[in-house]
Amino acid sequence: MRRIFLLSVLLAGCATQSPVAPVIVPTASPTPWPVTPSPATPSPRPELTASPSPLPSVTPKPQLSEAQGRVLIAQLLPPKINDRNGWIDDIGDAFAALKLSYTPEYVCALAATIEQESSWQGDPVVPGLPKIVWNAIGDRAAKYHIPLIAVQTALLKPSPTGRSYKARIDSLRTEREMNDLFEDLAAEAQKLNLPLNMKNPIRTGGPMQVSIEFAQAHTKAWPYPYPVEKSIRNEVFTRKGGVYFGAAILLQYPAPYTDMVYRFADFNAGRYASRNAAFQQVVSHLSGKTLVEDGDLLSYRNGAVSGTSSVQTALYGIASQLGMSRDEILRDLKLEKLNSFAQSSLYQKVYALADKGGKSWPRASMPQIDLKSPKITRKLTTEWFANRVKWRYEACLKRR
Repeated sequence: MRRIFLLSVLLAGCATQSPVAPVIVPTASPTPWPVTPSPATPSPRPELTASPSPLPSVTPKPQLSEAQGRVLIAQLLPPKINDRNGWIDDIGDAFAALKLSYTPEYVCALAATIEQESSWQGDPVVPGLPKIVWNAIGDRAAKYHIPLIAVQTALLKPSPTGRSYKARIDSLRTEREMNDLFEDLAAEAQKLNLPLNMKNPIRTGGPMQVSIEFAQAHTKAWPYPYPVEKSIRNEVFTRKGGVYFGAAILLQYPAPYTDMVYRFADFNAGRYASRNAAFQQVVSHLSGKTLVEDGDLLSYRNGAVSGTSSVQTALYGIASQLGMSRDEILRDLKLEKLNSFAQSSLYQKVYALADKGGKSWPRASMPQIDLKSPKITRKLTTEWFANRVKWRYEACLKRR
């Protein structure tokens, strides 16, 4: 599903933050820790957990060994997927390397997301990819007032594979092929004598459509356990690397939810987006201002807070009721991508004020985000995505 975002930003003039590819700032530590995404710079140290509990439980369940975990994975994966044993190995290796608990909930969460994103294709095929790429190149050429035929002529030159760039574009089938193409284009932009920005624009990839930026930052905080061929970017497009980084962004953080659907929403909209959307709902109620419940509490530019968001404005309006200064409010809002935001003074005081009316306000809510792309012909949302994955998740749990 995330594939649609990749295509909509292909060859964009400037690198902008995708709603499904949050910037993460890992902590600098001699000990590798799980990372938590945060567009704020600098960011506080994220909460640390090697294996967060997938769902609250009164009685802790005994932890499965790695061997037992692999048996569980084999029980839960669909019976008729291509190279089933290979998928079992890759998922098992990811769980072991990331020190995740082997639970039906976690295994099925990962399996359901893979199925939704790629239908168990290690290198997902994108129908009509050559046309999409040529249209994007044509749009870029038009901005520079360069005839498309001139660009196509330049791309007749041989690429590092021996085939011309034009021939490679005309035969594109998968995301990995597209990434390799743009890596070569970026490296040979001057040689091709094209005044176009040929920097690789692809930001997500692999069987789980993982953010490349997330993967690159994750390796700085938690060592990548497999041999690296070329670069971490390239590893994202492999099945093994894609599953590993997908498991990390989906499961390797403490989520405060009692329903797995909110993890799936976070996977699509950004970590803690579901918690933050509920917070926006409460702030809207207290301030009387209509807020978009998208899970973004601050506005960012190039990883740093920029301008004043609508949430800030609403909170500043009730600052006296909260007993907090503007600086204190902004200080706590900068924790929005971390688990610790729920323990902040701002979060606690907002809910305490709202709950005084006798209503217990939700701590999680579905982010209201429309998914847009030239390929989408009907209305799709983060809520649609999360519910589709949950449906697959529940079907997976029944296979045990």
